[in-house]
Amino acid sequence: MTAADVSVTVEDLPGLEGAEFGPSSWREITQEEVDLYAAVSGDDNPIHIDEDFAAATPFGTRIAHGLLTLSLVVPLMRQVFEVSGASMGINYGMNRVRFPAPVPVGSRIRLRGHVASVTDIGGGWQLEVPVTFEIEGGEKPACVAELVLRYYR
Repeated sequence: MTAADVSVTVEDLPGLEGAEFGPSSWREITQEEVDLYAAVSGDDNPIHIDEDFAAATPFGTRIAHGLLTLSLVVPLMRQVFEVSGASMGINYGMNRVRFPAPVPVGSRIRLRGHVASVTDIGGGWQLEVPVTFEIEGGEKPACVAELVLRYYR
């Protein structure tokens, strides 16, 4: 882990407000992943799966689903943010999600974020955690999202 990584116990969460974490390692987005996501989600928009169609769009190539990118928050965040000693941790939701830039198939993304707030919810803590998915060499992020996470003692 680097100095920017967060690894704390559930009891340390109240002092975590303002802490930054990441970046994670780079992760390549493959066409196989995009095709599998299309099959599972039912989102078969040709911009994701049809090479000829995608080549004729302003993007010029196939792009990953925004929700596929967002779903990669789990493995990417696991690299740089860890809470131990909790009886349970859950994704409680999201306050905001945006997809400012497309993720071309074959490109690489990584994640960074910070803990914006920590709130006592009785028996545990709720964290608001804004994260940004960066695209290697990109000017805009692929995704910005404010996660709401809960960790119970």
